Amino acid sequence: MPQPAFHLVEPLRKLSSVVFASPHSCSDYPEEFLKQSQLDEHTIRSSEDAFVDRLFSCAPEFGSPLLLAGVPRAYLDMNRSADELDPALIEGVRRQGHNPRIASGLGVIPRVVANGRAIYRGKIPRAEAATRIQDYWKPYHAVLQDVLNQAHAKFGEAILIDCHSMPHEAMEGSSRNRGGMPEVVLGDRFGAAAGRDVVDRIEACFSVAGLKVTRNAPFAGAYVTQAYGRPSRRQHAIQIEIDRSLYMNERTIEPAPNFEEVVGLLRGVVGQIVEIGRECVPLAAE
Repeated sequence: MPQPAFHLVEPLRKLSSVVFASPHSCSDYPEEFLKQSQLDEHTIRSSEDAFVDRLFSCAPEFGSPLLLAGVPRAYLDMNRSADELDPALIEGVRRQGHNPRIASGLGVIPRVVANGRAIYRGKIPRAEAATRIQDYWKPYHAVLQDVLNQAHAKFGEAILIDCHSMPHEAMEGSSRNRGGMPEVVLGDRFGAAAGRDVVDRIEACFSVAGLKVTRNAPFAGAYVTQAYGRPSRRQHAIQIEIDRSLYMNERTIEPAPNFEEVVGLLRGVVGQIVEIGRECVPLAAE
């Protein structure tokens, strides 16, 4: 049987306009895909947002839905546009202008994982790429828009928290922030994807928990924030990147000894973020 395109964990009661999503944390790799790849089963996971689904799994307990991609990032990237097709990987695709994500091998069907390691031995058929998009990308994004529409209809506002993790080395060259390297990066596409007041309050949730936060550098948000962030329509999209070294061993891709401690810390953060969306009075009650 084919894998599901997504897993949607709904709360018993929707109490907030906030929606959480994790497009890159799936660790269930299709067997046929692994046979296609020249990478071993460990290396192919290197660009996965490992355990991010577990870090935010408490969201439904507070009254917000949690959407998880059903296939891994190396197989299909939900945080890319469906037309970001890589001519160096997919047969019959012509290059159309310069797209830095495609050029680096990180289109909707990635050509590489972390550190530029090639996934495949050669090209894949265009029909296969189209099937992946039809079977997985489109259903994921259809349900994502649907849950945002539901939140907006009920509360007059929708706030998407797009959950990711980042390699520790990504921050090593960053400027110091409040005495240390940032542990959390919030991406709102420099204000284009979310209202400033919303982002200010989300930043405060992390800061009060003792985490060092910065915005838009080096991650300002990709396709999801660009496509779903419409602050003028009261639909906000904020990308959250959390330093992997806080909670996992990046080399072995295993939870760190303090993993449950970090889960508890983020539980408090998630609860506070959900509260931001609880302040919108349901429209049916007005």
